[in-house]
Amino acid sequence: MNQEPITNPRSQTTRRQWLFEAGVGFGGLALGDLLARDLWAGATASPSMTDPSAPWREPATARSVIFLFMEGGPSHIDTFDPKPDLNRLAGKPLPPSFKPVITPMGEGRAPLLPSRRKWKQFGESGHWVSDWLPNIATCADELAVIRSCWSNGLNHVGGVCQMNTGSTLAGRPSLGSWVSYGLGTENANLPGFVVMLDNPRAQVAGGPRNWGTGFMPAVHQGTRIEGGEQPIANLTTPADVGTDRQRNKLDFLGSMNRRHHETRFDQSELDARIRSYELAFRMQSEAPEAVDLARETAATRSLYGLDDPATESTGRLCLLARRMVERGVRFIQIYCGAGSRWDSHSEIEINHAKACRAMDRPVAGLVRDLKGRGLLDQTLVVWGGEFGRTPMSEKGNGRDHNPYGFTMWMAGGGVRPGIVVGRTDEVGLHAIEDRLHVRDLHATILHALGADHTRLIYRHQGRPERPTVNEGQVYRRLFRA
Repeated sequence: MNQEPITNPRSQTTRRQWLFEAGVGFGGLALGDLLARDLWAGATASPSMTDPSAPWREPATARSVIFLFMEGGPSHIDTFDPKPDLNRLAGKPLPPSFKPVITPMGEGRAPLLPSRRKWKQFGESGHWVSDWLPNIATCADELAVIRSCWSNGLNHVGGVCQMNTGSTLAGRPSLGSWVSYGLGTENANLPGFVVMLDNPRAQVAGGPRNWGTGFMPAVHQGTRIEGGEQPIANLTTPADVGTDRQRNKLDFLGSMNRRHHETRFDQSELDARIRSYELAFRMQSEAPEAVDLARETAATRSLYGLDDPATESTGRLCLLARRMVERGVRFIQIYCGAGSRWDSHSEIEINHAKACRAMDRPVAGLVRDLKGRGLLDQTLVVWGGEFGRTPMSEKGNGRDHNPYGFTMWMAGGGVRPGIVVGRTDEVGLHAIEDRLHVRDLHATILHALGADHTRLIYRHQGRPERPTVNEGQVYRRLFRA
């Protein structure tokens, strides 16, 4: 009996063949958690894009980035930026000369809230660090503290989005995606861009778009990894499926996909899916070893705080980050306080004390461990949130959002250790010296990795798009001469 061709004139597949192939395709659903999302637009990067001779490549001071993201907005004036005048003026309204053009939700009418922290200088650098961070304080001489950051995000969704993508509006690729697109990965068996949350059930403000690809190919989005017994979902091959069977299945799916793609060469979505399947297969052999913390010594596990319930979650992720850096993962982002747990509109003493306790020991352990293993020089560690907190009080014992001036720090990766960059005004509201916008920070991070942000271009609908939205400057004083 003759087969009636399906109505699509571009396809040479019969209905019966289509039904058979569709049914076989369900075998690939076990890898669905690792599939890239459908692309919005654009084309898949060609091999030449990661070539060292690419026009945007420049000498690098770092091979990898670990971005420690304090979601919710840590208070700079209670951690790394002491303000004696804030305590002297406590209880009084914000002086008129300090009022911003656009005020945060507190609108400057609330009285100034003193900082209850005790401050000390640490190391030869003399960095001021509050008593909330006793472990990070011991790493003071490794830190380049930037006290003059600012952004445009007044709320969490816009602020987190801008700190990740350069824009307060959704739809642009994340910084990690730009790194993956422009620089590729040093380990083809692991993702080039990894995202981890200290609370896997938490919802990051703005959701997965913060590590998404926007208009770029989906293969460059961040891969979610968790810190439990099975960090990568759906990775373990079923007991009754051997390596040869898994390989044969993927080869068969690949052949069907390629045949489908031959008449649809202008669609990059399928290529992204094929590459995701292949990466998932390769990860089945290498990723289990990479995330196996049982291989670490008791001393190392203790260094990261895995022996304390308060620090175990963040400590596990920081230790995983070090193991991934060792194996060539290019960009790793850890959300500390996922679910905006640093947000402190009230009870900042309780809220921040708990958040600092959870990450202080693991972060310090990460910096010390990287240095001890000779990895800090080639790994750029970045610490900070989407904004800081206001000097004015909210609800009597909290602080509001402050995008006008806040603190971040960097360590390793060619950054000059022990320096302080910029400053805020006398009460910590505005950055007033060597101001660094989020896009300047992104340009600087890309520079450390060896990418010129002005020449790293992705053409979207005919428009040349750059990671810093055609703005931003590298702050070269951060780096060693």
